[in-house]
Amino acid sequence: MDTPDAFELSAEAAEAYEAVFVPAIFAEWAPLLVDLAAVAPGQSVLDVACGTGIAARTAADRVGTEGRVTGVDVNDGMLAVARRLRPDLTWHRADAAALPFPDRSFDAVLCQMALMFFPDRHRALAEMARVVGPGGTVAVAVPASLGAQPAYGPFVDLVVGSAGPGARSLLDTYWACGDLEELSALVESAGLAVSSTRTHAGTARFGSVDAFVSTEIEASPLIDRITPEVYAAIRAGARDVLAPFTTPDGGVDAPLHGHLVAARPRAA
Repeated sequence: MDTPDAFELSAEAAEAYEAVFVPAIFAEWAPLLVDLAAVAPGQSVLDVACGTGIAARTAADRVGTEGRVTGVDVNDGMLAVARRLRPDLTWHRADAAALPFPDRSFDAVLCQMALMFFPDRHRALAEMARVVGPGGTVAVAVPASLGAQPAYGPFVDLVVGSAGPGARSLLDTYWACGDLEELSALVESAGLAVSSTRTHAGTARFGSVDAFVSTEIEASPLIDRITPEVYAAIRAGARDVLAPFTTPDGGVDAPLHGHLVAARPRAA
């Protein structure tokens, strides 16, 4: 994860991301992030690490035809899906730590569920601060710490118990920005002034326990480091761990707590 190439996904994986992760998780958070950024008609908006573009698409619906929405991502597969879904928006391949835009180019900069994956989070936030205009807003959303996750916390413990302690380092990155006080301090250190924060209790919805497990495991490098027997043990154990969150029809509604932070550029 030290270079943009480390994030590269196949076209098929990017399509699966849009088909599975977006409706299960990210579609719920995009309107919250856009609301926190106070995105309004006619504005220019940048979506950093846009993935397949759910936050950008949500922002585009707010800014209307007079506005402008741009998405950037390091992954060509993600961008291909984003372009297919919204060819009217602007999409660039770019690293969050080196945004290819002039200073003060946008009214709002969004970053949804991606900050924790950046090798240099401070630099990425400083870049967001650089390209947002005076009076504009940088808004980020991240998952809360693993200890605050009633479903994901026990699930990760199950995986580590089955796959060994090395699995934790592979799964912990997703929760690495989950302390709101530390997150706010990081944002402030990048030349921004936090204007508001919000903690939201969301829901990750999957059609079955097996769908939850396959999505979480197969989307991580762990899938290449465990045996079929270990994977089977994780699947079996997940039925007990996720029982409190299993719906009558066999689906899973897993609580997913996260933080949203809005900040403005500091006066020069």
